[in-house]
Amino acid sequence: QVQLVESGGGLVQPGGSLRLSCAASRSVFSMGWYRQAPGKQRELVASFTSSGMTNYADSVKGRFTISRDNAKNTVLLQMNSLKPEDTAVYYCKAYLVKDFWGKGTLVTVSS
Repeated sequence: QVQLVESGGGLVQPGGSLRLSCAASRSVFSMGWYRQAPGKQRELVASFTSSGMTNYADSVKGRFTISRDNAKNTVLLQMNSLKPEDTAVYYCKAYLVKDFWGKGTLVTVSS
């Protein structure tokens, strides 16, 4: 089993920044961030593959950066130039034989 603990969500004005953090209870093959806006399907935001490559949704390229600290089994998501359409619950996902999901952290971008 893998437990994931997310933190860093909150309310921010358009153009602002937030940093999300996700800590896994053990080493995993890959980690990433997904989000789900009201009335929409959950979608990939950014992730690391098992080989260390990164994937980003087109909508966040150039604004969001994913990074990790393997020693701490942690993945971070730096979100800059936030837009109202980035409002969603952000979920951390880890893969180790199967997918494990965090409980999510709410990001609200609003003036």
